[in-house]
Amino acid sequence: MDDQTLVQVRVWDGWVRLVHWATVLLLALSWWSGETGRMQLHTLSGYAVLTLVLFRIAWGFLGSDTARFGRFLRSPAAVLRHLGQFRRPGPDREIGHNAAGGWMVLVLLALLLAQPLTGLFSAEEPEFSYGAKGPLAGLVSPGTSNWLTGLHEVTFDLILLAAGLHVLAVLAYRFIRRHDLVRPMLTGVKWLPMGTAAPRLGSPALAVALLAGAALLVYGVTRLG
Repeated sequence: MDDQTLVQVRVWDGWVRLVHWATVLLLALSWWSGETGRMQLHTLSGYAVLTLVLFRIAWGFLGSDTARFGRFLRSPAAVLRHLGQFRRPGPDREIGHNAAGGWMVLVLLALLLAQPLTGLFSAEEPEFSYGAKGPLAGLVSPGTSNWLTGLHEVTFDLILLAAGLHVLAVLAYRFIRRHDLVRPMLTGVKWLPMGTAAPRLGSPALAVALLAGAALLVYGVTRLG
């Protein structure tokens, strides 16, 4: 069998792709609504991000093979070996995240979790007339709320930095290694050598249940204040 013959393999389920692209749009919405003082919209956008991140964390343990942390998080030595071979030519044989990309996913998820969580406790901003105070701000001291407000702003800057590094890495793979990482995240399908075993995809019913559970959890938490 000629292992250089490429065939289409479904590697990303619709749930991973939903979280990926919806988060991109929601971050843009969060930034715009915050900059323009539309704090009710800003708050709702933050709730949506938190819901998606909680779902993605759960899906990372119970979902499709390529979504599971245990499948794509590799040792630091594996990351160094992968980066050391970056400039070597060759077809893309990765079914899911590569060794370096897996850790970038973890960093982004941690930042995306911290961002809305700190926003829940944020202090009231006098320049905004509506909804500038986080729903759980009353559960902590004013000093703690102010500190978390500052952390909320810093975390967003870190998200932008991490996202920028992610985009640069995708471009580097595209133009240096000739690996297209964007199309598979849009379509779910990747061209891989013939004989590559397709990953197991998670149950849609389980995904719906986890997403609904994440939404209910966020709703309940925001009512604690």
